[in-house]
Amino acid sequence: MRSKKPVRRPAGLETEEIRARQGVIDTARAMSRAGLSPGRSGNVSCRWRQGMLITPSGMAYDELVPADVVYVGQRGKMEAASRKPSSEWRFHAIVYETRPDAGAVVHCHSLNATALACAHRPIPAFHYMVAVAGGSDIPLVPYATFGTEELARLVASGLARRNACLLANHGQIALAATLAAALELAQEVETLAAQYVRVLGLGAPHILGDTEMAEVLARFKAYGQRAQGS
Repeated sequence: MRSKKPVRRPAGLETEEIRARQGVIDTARAMSRAGLSPGRSGNVSCRWRQGMLITPSGMAYDELVPADVVYVGQRGKMEAASRKPSSEWRFHAIVYETRPDAGAVVHCHSLNATALACAHRPIPAFHYMVAVAGGSDIPLVPYATFGTEELARLVASGLARRNACLLANHGQIALAATLAAALELAQEVETLAAQYVRVLGLGAPHILGDTEMAEVLARFKAYGQRAQGS
C-alpha cells in the first residue's frame, strides 16, 4: 500500500484559507472518484476574498495539498511563487464576476454530458428535473478553444440565466453557492444527460411545455427544507 505524503501547512496561510483550499481539493477528488472527470481532467474553484481558489494545472488530484491550490485575484493576478492555475481559470473568474451568487464552480468531462456536447445537443425539458439548472433547458455554449478569453465570454453568456451548461466539444460546467452544491449539480446534469441519451435512442422525446416548466421552477423554490416555517 502506498504511504501517504505528509501534509504540508502552507506558509503564511490562516486556518480558514487552508480549509477553503482543502475543500477545493476534496471536491476535485470526489468529482474524479464519481467518474465525472477521468484522470486529471476538469477543474474546481471556490470564491475567495476578492478572487478565487482553483485547482492547479495538470496535477493529480490525489497528490494535491492545500499549498498547491492557486489563488487568482482580480484581473487574473497571481502570486509569483504559486503553482500554475488550471488552464480554464478565465471562465471560472468570469463566472464570479458576472454571477455574484456563485460561490463555487465545477467543470468536468462527464461521459454523457460530453457526448451530447460533442453532438452539439443541449438538454431540453424532456424531464422536469432539467429545471435543477435554473431554467427550462440546459443550454449548449458554442465551441471555442479551451483556456481562451473567447470561451470565457461564451460561458458567461451561457450561465447568465442558468446554473449549468454544456460546452460544445468539451464537457459541462455547474455553479452553486457552495462546493458541495456545485458538485451535486454537475452530478445531476450527468444523470440527466445519460437519461436523455437513452431517450434519443428510443425516438423523438416528448418535451414539456414552457407553462409546465414555469410551474416546476416555482415549486422548486419551496422544495425540501426551505419550505419549513413558511
